Formats: sequence, C-alpha cells, structure tokens
Amino acid sequence: MTRIVFMGTPDFAVPVLEQMVQNNYEIVLAVTQPDRPKGRKKTLTPSPVKQAAQRLNIPVFQPEKIKSEYDQVLDYQPDLIVTAAFGQILPEPLLSYPDYGCINVHASLLPELRGGAPIHYSIIEGKKETGVTIMYMVEKLDAGDILTQVKVPIEENDHVGTMHDKLAEAGSQLLLETLPQLLSSAITPQKQEEKEATFAANIKREQERIEWKKDQQSIYDHIRGMHPWPVAFTYWKGKPLKIWWSVKVDEVFEQKPGTVVTFEEDGFLVVTGDGQALKITDLQPSGKKRMNGQAFLNGAGQSMKLGDRLGEHDG
Repeated sequence: MTRIVFMGTPDFAVPVLEQMVQNNYEIVLAVTQPDRPKGRKKTLTPSPVKQAAQRLNIPVFQPEKIKSEYDQVLDYQPDLIVTAAFGQILPEPLLSYPDYGCINVHASLLPELRGGAPIHYSIIEGKKETGVTIMYMVEKLDAGDILTQVKVPIEENDHVGTMHDKLAEAGSQLLLETLPQLLSSAITPQKQEEKEATFAANIKREQERIEWKKDQQSIYDHIRGMHPWPVAFTYWKGKPLKIWWSVKVDEVFEQKPGTVVTFEEDGFLVVTGDGQALKITDLQPSGKKRMNGQAFLNGAGQSMKLGDRLGEHDG
C-alpha cells in the first residue's frame, strides 16, 4: 500500500485528510504547525489538522521550521506527500524523496492567486468563479506543474466562509479523483504559464480598511472578501468600526463617499465612490460585541447622525 504523509494546518485541510482516510489510503503521519496561542486568554491550541489526526489515530509531527526539521518525515519513508494549506514551503530533500512526489491541494485556479489567501482575493477581486488545483510542489510558491483542476462558481452572496467550505469539499473530492490516476501514471502534468501568474499574499491590517471612494460593487466585494475573517473595518468618530456585512442599494446620492445618508429599520446607508450606497446591516463598534443594524441604531449608534462621514480617522 502507498505510504502517504499528509501536511496541513487549518480547517480547509481537514476534509482532505478525512476523505483519504475514509477511502482507505494509508496516512502514516500528519505534519502540521505547532500549537499556537488563541483567544483573549492566549490558550495554547492545536491546529484543526492535529485535532483531526488525533481523532483518526494518526501520528502527528509539528515542526517549527520544516526546512531544517524534515528528518522525522523521512523516517516514515513516504511514497507520496500530500499537502493542503500547510503554511511552509518544503525543502528539496523532502520534495525529491517520495517516489510519487509531493502534491498540493490549492484553493485557486493556478497560475492565478498563488499564495496564502486565494479565497479572500478571489472575492475581493470580484471573480465569478475560482476553483481548486492539485499540482506538484516545487521550491517556489505554488509554481509546480498542474495535475488536475476543478472550477467552483462564486455567487453574489458568497463570502470567504461559504467559499472556504465549498472549496474544501471540492478539493477533497478532486484529490480522490486524482490519486488513482497519479499512482497509475495516467496524468500528464501541465506547466504553469508564468506570465499569467497572480498572487494572493496573506491579508495585512491596512488591507482590511474600507476605502469609501471606491465604487459600490468593489466595496461590497471587499466586505464579503473579509467575512467572516479578518473582517473589514472603517472609522466612525475616530474609532474602528468593523463592518461584517452590507447590502447593495439601487439609489444614487450626491453626498461625498463615506457619508451616512439614510437610516432604515435594519441598518443605515453609506454613500460609495460612484454615488450609489451600501446598507450596513451587520457591524461591531469599538469595544462592543457584533450586532445587527437595528440593534446598533437602537443602542451604540444612537449618536450617529445623517451627514456623519465614515472613514475619517481623526473623527
């Protein structure tokens, strides 16, 4: 039987691991990131893949840096290494060891959106579809030859959370279809077109901020491309205001971008750069819990006035 080492860390990787086990592939080791502090109490917490591997009685290895801590992986003599959102680039001794190579399950249609946040960028950039690619790994970020791909539509109300789940499921199914072909040498790998490569680096704090001068659709895509993590934000009265969700409104206004123009029962309207508006329906004021638009206007937002400008850091 083919000896497989699996490498992954977040929730996205769990269905991939579980599907291989359910289909009787021999997973001899799960490699994942070390336990990290989580939450306000900074409780040391195992990764979702570690939790799944322990549940499935698979040995776990947690290197801080796989680049120099790979000998334990080789001790398991893998015939194949499968990765999914592991979070580190594998060194050459690992890449060259397995007879069937090292393959990765990546949540984009490569060569588009190489990097750690492809789901976020697919939505932020307003794409109508994305997908999953299974490819050979090389010592360059998501640049290896492509084995298989599957497309997944992005609907108008999709966000990072819904697409994460769709792509995790699509990735696990695509891997099950790919493995028999790979192990029987029935796939001809296809090189990526370097000139078509785009990148999806991990989201930085400054990228989370809403730019109200952008058009309605771009801001709507930005908000859902940050939902439910890390969450878009703006400023109101000089303090951060997280915007969890918005609704597009078919009405044109003359006020400046970021201006609060209308109060409705379930939220308030803010003008965008093209004169159209978004209704903010799900938000979180600084120091408060997340709440819907109605609760905000009845409580923390009672001091909000028509004409207030969002986005102004100095209040």
